[in-house]
Amino acid sequence: MDAEKRLRELRALLQDHAHRYYVLDDPLISDGEYDLLFQELLGLEEQHPELITADSPSQRPGGAPLEKFAQVVHRVPMLSLENAFNAADLQGFEDRLLRFLNQENATADQAVPLSYMAEPKIDGLAVELVYEQGRLLQGSTRGDGSRGEDITAQLRTIPSIPRTLQTTAAARLEIRGEVFMDRQALIALNQERLENGEPLFANPRNAAAGSLRQLDPAITARRSLKFLAYGIADPAQSPCSSQQELLVWLEGLGLPVNGLARFCPTMGDVTSRFEQLAAERQAMAYDIDGMVVKVNNFALQHRLGNKARAPRWAIACKFPALQATTRLLSVDFQVGRTGAVTPVALLEPVEVGGVTVSRATLHNRDEFERKDLRVGDTVLIQRAGDVIPEVVKAMVEGRDGSERPLTMPTHCPVCGHALVKEAGEAVTRCVNPHCPAQRLRALIHFCSRAGLDIEGLGRKSMEQLFDLRLVRDIPDIFTLRQEQLAGLPGWGAKSADNVMAAIEAVRHPPLGKFLAAIGIRFVGEITASLLEQRFPTLDDLMQAPMEALLEIDGIGDQAAGSIVDYFSDSEVRAMFERLHQAGVAPESGRLDPREDQPLSGLVFLFTGTLMSLSRTEAKKLVKERGGQIATTVTQKMTHLVAGEKAGSKLKKARELDKIVVTEAEFLQMLRPRP
Repeated sequence: MDAEKRLRELRALLQDHAHRYYVLDDPLISDGEYDLLFQELLGLEEQHPELITADSPSQRPGGAPLEKFAQVVHRVPMLSLENAFNAADLQGFEDRLLRFLNQENATADQAVPLSYMAEPKIDGLAVELVYEQGRLLQGSTRGDGSRGEDITAQLRTIPSIPRTLQTTAAARLEIRGEVFMDRQALIALNQERLENGEPLFANPRNAAAGSLRQLDPAITARRSLKFLAYGIADPAQSPCSSQQELLVWLEGLGLPVNGLARFCPTMGDVTSRFEQLAAERQAMAYDIDGMVVKVNNFALQHRLGNKARAPRWAIACKFPALQATTRLLSVDFQVGRTGAVTPVALLEPVEVGGVTVSRATLHNRDEFERKDLRVGDTVLIQRAGDVIPEVVKAMVEGRDGSERPLTMPTHCPVCGHALVKEAGEAVTRCVNPHCPAQRLRALIHFCSRAGLDIEGLGRKSMEQLFDLRLVRDIPDIFTLRQEQLAGLPGWGAKSADNVMAAIEAVRHPPLGKFLAAIGIRFVGEITASLLEQRFPTLDDLMQAPMEALLEIDGIGDQAAGSIVDYFSDSEVRAMFERLHQAGVAPESGRLDPREDQPLSGLVFLFTGTLMSLSRTEAKKLVKERGGQIATTVTQKMTHLVAGEKAGSKLKKARELDKIVVTEAEFLQMLRPRP
């Protein structure tokens, strides 16, 4: 194929994919595959500069702004960044800088000192915030780099974006930064959309973009978005001479910046930092897809200038893609500890972010039907952290008619019991309490880190003990003998001793941890902690009526009903009797309210703006000290903490004769009682 024809194909492909990514928030290919196409385009244009056209994707960043929003012209264009993928690319970036600065053969006394700032590249949406006289005037997306969408009302709903800067700066400031959604917020949002039958967001970047492009700002406000500032349109608007100084200055204005940004004196330090971030990325609360490297000195940035679509003084070094395409070979239906039957895709093995993936979750029947997935499809998959990957979508354009629709089984694939899908639920369940799959999964959970964390009793060990009928339910764990284990295949005296010691160590577990481990439906770690704070012993909880459970802030009808039903079951009570006989006695982890829980029995509501704490941090402090959180002014609430610009809640609290305290008085209350 000749270069001119291939360039036409690449431009059409990239423009279509960019439109789907930037404008529709509905990508068809992974970031890694897009980057490969773009690198091919750049390579061909470098070989044939006479074929470069003004409308080439290499000449402009982003995508066209949406017509449903008013347009904003950026005074200084918001450019894209060129990409690097490894240490050699980073060194090539520095070599180009040295050539441009005529430093290739400079002596030590002639050399221009090159240093860098390395900043995590958050997978979000780039925005510009315009402040006039310290007040937020306008906010917009990057758009095509020259024009973006006016999303001021939506950006004002993000708590981390200050309406007013803390100190006086230039008359007009144009702040650049990233709006993003962390992983937990995305999981919660997708769960809500799943229950409502809405399409799921493929990744945090799409979720952030989709949330900001809501015409109703109230929808944006519910999406748990965050913002981090990384730059300024014109460095001359600041008193800073470097990117390192600028980040400190921005933070002083009250703008959040990324604490993981690092000053790197040499390119070797940059490479080391890239490797460090690549190793740590999965442990972060939010997605990063690479690291941005910037020449630190602003005078050198100005001297280096910009290319057509990217600054010459910065580059984005991308991590291996965490999305990829592969074939859906078949589907396996797994039964979980609560009876939920989950379809799992068996895939043609493919590498995703350095890990070979051959399985991915399909969530439930509604989800795979909504996505119209079929055996034989080419599918887009993604991996986040260490959880099982998920299938994002089918590439329907590649179908040839041989694909087969997926169907949910009518009976449990393990025990054969009829499956049930209750009205209003997305999950199909096996309701047979004696189903072997449920019992095994419950045992694995009990011993896992999310349970009592019994070292040595991992999934494979528990499957072995279950198959040998040495452990069939939770009490059996505590009646195991060393000689039973030592004689098993793959075991020995030492491993048996270690497991017996680990079991002995959890005979008196904290009550909250025990409750989270035994697998009551709708009772996870947070709900278990709330129960532990309210009920000092397991016996107290087992006898608690529905009304007492509903009095606990954070426990609703569904969880309360599940708890009452669980402890009313005769088999459950027999299980606890066996645990008692085996010497298992959960202990309350509740602190003495006289000493360590100064807020015990108090219910707090916050209103207005807090100056020294975030709202989330304040609520956490209340819970840690024995208090509860209210969501609105009610008779149950005891204290209203009124920050600056408190509104209607303050008026209503006074009408109900509730105690109103300032932020300073609240902080004083956190101290232990004498």
